[in-house]
Amino acid sequence: MSDLKVGVVGAGFIGPAHIEGLRRHGIEILGICDITPERAQERASALHLKAYESFDKMIADPRINVVHITTPNYLHYQQAKAALLAGKHVVCEKPLATNTKESAELVALAKEKNLVGTVNFNIRFYPLSQQARAMVQAKDLGDIYIVQGSYLQDWLLFPTDWNWRLEPELGGEMRAVADIGSHWLDLVTFITGLKVKSVFADFQTFLPIRKKPTTPLDTFGSKLETPIEYIEQPIHTEDYATVLLHFDNGARGVLTVSQISAGRKNRLYYEIDGSKSALAWNSERPNELWVGHRERPNEQLLKDPSLLAPQARQYASYPGGHNEGFPDTFKQLFLSVYRYIEAGDYTAKPDFATFEDGHEELVLGEAILQSFKENRWIDI
Repeated sequence: MSDLKVGVVGAGFIGPAHIEGLRRHGIEILGICDITPERAQERASALHLKAYESFDKMIADPRINVVHITTPNYLHYQQAKAALLAGKHVVCEKPLATNTKESAELVALAKEKNLVGTVNFNIRFYPLSQQARAMVQAKDLGDIYIVQGSYLQDWLLFPTDWNWRLEPELGGEMRAVADIGSHWLDLVTFITGLKVKSVFADFQTFLPIRKKPTTPLDTFGSKLETPIEYIEQPIHTEDYATVLLHFDNGARGVLTVSQISAGRKNRLYYEIDGSKSALAWNSERPNELWVGHRERPNEQLLKDPSLLAPQARQYASYPGGHNEGFPDTFKQLFLSVYRYIEAGDYTAKPDFATFEDGHEELVLGEAILQSFKENRWIDI
């Protein structure tokens, strides 16, 4: 679909998801790089790609137009900045940076260079996420009163579960909120069009000591293995958080996040309650949207392009009964991003999350962390 050419930095769990989504559009990936040349070569061979010796050599390739950043959090700012300075558009995993000073700089730099900066909030691109947004915009729900839900996982339930996200110097001061809570917050604000005005947060670390393996483990792989050798490591980031939310229209909300909820593999859930009706959605059943009513039977909308609003229909590639899931969100997000880049009018409002959205999520995250530390409401 495009003459644009791509380089991908980071080939762990999420890098191959980017690569698959790009390949489904026929977008050419010139190569990948990783933490070491050896690791890059190993991953590149598995993915049938070229390995760049380093990130610097990758962004120096004049053929590359777009850089996808799928590395640990602490690298996002420096790699996004370097890519922008090299004249490349950027698709960056969240968080955009580790603090708002860095993210604000990236927002300004992308504008100065007239380049597109995207944050990979891919959950917007489930067809029923788009349908929910269309229904809110059409006032099918009436005035929004309550926005509530959770994002629950179990991949860090045991003391032997380990990942780089547990280390603040790699992942940042927050873990569950930054890693999965940011997805929930971006999604519900995208659907409702509301802004969070103030927050009150409660955190808990239930496993203050974990067993860190002496050899690296892939994300989501640690629960399948029992490392023979480990060291005991104190944990300073949250396993759990609940955040009370006040929105700019007077609506109220609550979010709970956890990475230690047994049996919840990757369950983002929201319910939006309005003055006319309500919506609810569960990411582990992404092709079903519950619609609640007071005066008539409730509905269960199954993903079917012929039943969706026009603005949602374009993100459903298959007929009703042909389910679409997590990999399809990358395909749809990248279709939107690359069409936008090709169109060339960067003053137009995109439907994907921009660097500005990534910065706003960091502003919100810093307020949530401050609220927990000071045990009080924090205005955004």
